[in-house]
Amino acid sequence: MFFEIDFNSDEAIYMQIRNQIILGIATSHFQEGDMLPSVRQMAENIGINMHTVNKAYTVLKQEGYVKVDRRKGAMIALDVDKMQALEDVRRDLQVTLAKASCKNISREEVHSLIDEIYEDYQKGMDY
Repeated sequence: MFFEIDFNSDEAIYMQIRNQIILGIATSHFQEGDMLPSVRQMAENIGINMHTVNKAYTVLKQEGYVKVDRRKGAMIALDVDKMQALEDVRRDLQVTLAKASCKNISREEVHSLIDEIYEDYQKGMDY
């Protein structure tokens, strides 16, 4: 998977990496057991500091998407705690839906977007 970083974005680089890896898992670009590039390798490929990549991997580990072994590196390993995952999604959606409401985006439009995104995941769309 190719990582595309927007250096002009207000979103932190480590969060862009995190988000792209999560999207890669959702679209089946990454499977359970796949190894991610080493911290050094990804930093060199993107042209960023190794600490930034390390922070992204640490967050992914904390969130249950990867396991990190100092000798082997980072591997996709989904720690599925569905109840916690639902609570996390609820918290994230509250803010996202509040933003949508403030911009006059209707419930129907949100539902349509959700359906479209899930269809993309099933197709394995490239993000």
